Amino acid sequence: MASYVAMEPPGRAGSGEAVLVRDGFSWLALLFSPLWLLWHSLWVEALLVFAVFCLLAALGEMAGFGVAGAALILLVSLFVGLEGQNLRVAALRRRGWREAGVVEAQRMADGDIRYAATLETVPEPAAPALVPDAARARQITTGLALGLSHNPGRS
Repeated sequence: MASYVAMEPPGRAGSGEAVLVRDGFSWLALLFSPLWLLWHSLWVEALLVFAVFCLLAALGEMAGFGVAGAALILLVSLFVGLEGQNLRVAALRRRGWREAGVVEAQRMADGDIRYAATLETVPEPAAPALVPDAARARQITTGLALGLSHNPGRS
């Protein structure tokens, strides 16, 4: 089963308008790192990854580190594949979104249903009010008591 992080928009906590972000490895983020980041509106991260790719490609061509440059590009892509979803969660937090919880499901559609089921709360039954009935109250008598304890109202 996959885990999904439920993120609620700012100011609408408990409204059911949450975004589920899958926690785990992303193959598309590994294969198309800058494009995947752009698709998820991670503009700064996409620009940074693209700049690192260009820098490593230029280093590989100029210094003759072709294989090492390609390996480093693969390493950066692997990092985006492993941590891409966490980058999405961090970006949502920076925008004011609140983490509502974690949902486990096979597919995202099942995760939506499970998350919606957690929002439906059953109201607790009201506790019965314990108000004493004045008509049934015993009169308290004060007076002389014999024995070890004083039981008011008993003679």
